Amino acid sequence: MLQKKMNIVVLCGGTSTEREISIVSGTGVARALRQKGHRAVLLDVFFGDEEIDFMDAFPEIYDVDAAALQIKANDRYLTAADANPSRSFFGPNVRRICRLADIVFLALHGTNGEDGRIQAAFDLERIRYTGSGYISSALAMDKGLTKTMLEIQGIPTPRGGLVRRREGFVRPEDLGLSLPLVAKVACGGSSVGVYICRTLEEYAYALEQCFLLEPEVVVEEYIDGREFSVGVLDGKALPIIEIVPKVGFYDYKNKYTPGATEEYCPAPLPPHLTRQMQHLAEEGYLALYIESYARFDFMMRPNGDMYCLEVNTLPGMTPTSLMPQEAAVEGMSYGDFCEKIIEVSLERYKRTGHAKNIE
Repeated sequence: MLQKKMNIVVLCGGTSTEREISIVSGTGVARALRQKGHRAVLLDVFFGDEEIDFMDAFPEIYDVDAAALQIKANDRYLTAADANPSRSFFGPNVRRICRLADIVFLALHGTNGEDGRIQAAFDLERIRYTGSGYISSALAMDKGLTKTMLEIQGIPTPRGGLVRRREGFVRPEDLGLSLPLVAKVACGGSSVGVYICRTLEEYAYALEQCFLLEPEVVVEEYIDGREFSVGVLDGKALPIIEIVPKVGFYDYKNKYTPGATEEYCPAPLPPHLTRQMQHLAEEGYLALYIESYARFDFMMRPNGDMYCLEVNTLPGMTPTSLMPQEAAVEGMSYGDFCEKIIEVSLERYKRTGHAKNIE
């Protein structure tokens, strides 16, 4: 683990539909890093913090919970007017404080956080951050591009196609599909904008709702089976976790409602299927040029056929999120896992000669 105590910005919040979960992730990470002895500040990328003096941005005494409450309070000001293109996405002091940090821990999720834009901006300003670079972040964020990249490498994904808002209603048979099927926004996360469609009416409604969020929708065959997730850390797969919602599928409600879903790690799978799924996740990590860490979601039919659904390059980092649970089976505490992410992320900068003399 990290030998040097560091100045760390934990960046959370933002403007995506996953803002609330991002704040929870960031709060947990900042608290854990503080407990490890690091000077970590929690910062909302969109609202910034006018109260933090960027000349003394990393105080020894810092109340993470108070900062989280202040960030959460900003939600009532997060209106369409706030997020209009004429306003800078970066809030007050954000970039200046991030430049002072040894590294920025990205606890952002979804649009303008996980899609490569923040990563590209930070690359231009030579700000170090955790996770993948802008290219792999952008590829993995777009479910349509992810499917294409995985298919090229022979990694199975559900049969499907892309429907664009400008095309209007596209019948399933025009995509070579039949009901039931799944419709989901191309660049969403936390299962926001995901619909299982068993009738043509449900499918039409799903397209209508998805197009309210994004201009492109991925439509896929419905895989009836068991659901799994596999974290990959520095190119090596972690233990698999099985996800069993008590009702319905693993949607936003089941993900974040306590007791709504049962999770088993390591997943109760025969050794050969465990190895196969972990191998597919590691191959997907390479296929999408991912760096540092990511989480791969799978469905598996009763006959053992498995399909990669999507990839998360900034997966949830609440203490009870899937990937921290997988790391715990490997013997890593939540705080150790946060430090490990920083460690493997810094290795990328050491290889490129951009490490700010961090040992």
